[in-house]
Amino acid sequence: MKMSTRARYGARAMAELASAYTHNTLSVKELSQLQGLSPKYLEQIMAVLKAAGLVKAVRGLHGGYELATSPESITLCDVYEALEGAPVLVECVAHPETCAMRAKCPTRDTWVELNDAVTRVLKQTTVADLAQRKAQKELVAASTYEI
Repeated sequence: MKMSTRARYGARAMAELASAYTHNTLSVKELSQLQGLSPKYLEQIMAVLKAAGLVKAVRGLHGGYELATSPESITLCDVYEALEGAPVLVECVAHPETCAMRAKCPTRDTWVELNDAVTRVLKQTTVADLAQRKAQKELVAASTYEI
């Protein structure tokens, strides 16, 4: 399984917004600089996240984007589904009727297990978790001294 750049970048943007939750909005320009992403591509991602109700746009001098609800209530699955649709590794997992081999396929059970594991992790991980991991990694990076 390969995660799309759209889903990866969306998750990273949501982690930034979760880090700024309650005290700051972030513009697309700020988000793109913090994450090293194309502002134009990120704007498209943010528009989809806004349409899904995960973020809201704030107008004005200090405007930008902010999370629509608390970081603890938004899962990585919410972000993925907004940007990519349901996480499905193989079409026959979501729609068994599309496969003539479904009754005797030796691999389908494995694909179902893998899909369930991926979905479980996506549903258990919140953007608050991502923000916490981000803060921990920044702390480690700041304390690392190299010559």
